Amino acid sequence: MRYKVILSKNEDGYTVHCPGLRGCWSQGTTEQEALDNIRSAIEEYLTAVDELASGEEVREVEVAVG
Repeated sequence: MRYKVILSKNEDGYTVHCPGLRGCWSQGTTEQEALDNIRSAIEEYLTAVDELASGEEVREVEVAVG
């Protein structure tokens, strides 16, 4: 899967968030560290969503953008 993220530079390094996943934020002292950290945050976010949906009737839909 691919997710768009927004990276912002500040005096402490970088912050990064994924607008498609509400509340999914991270940071890093370098751009690469911030991107690695948001990748981990996205994985953890999606794992939590799967756990919350456990036992529910779930469907998946495919969406084409563009």
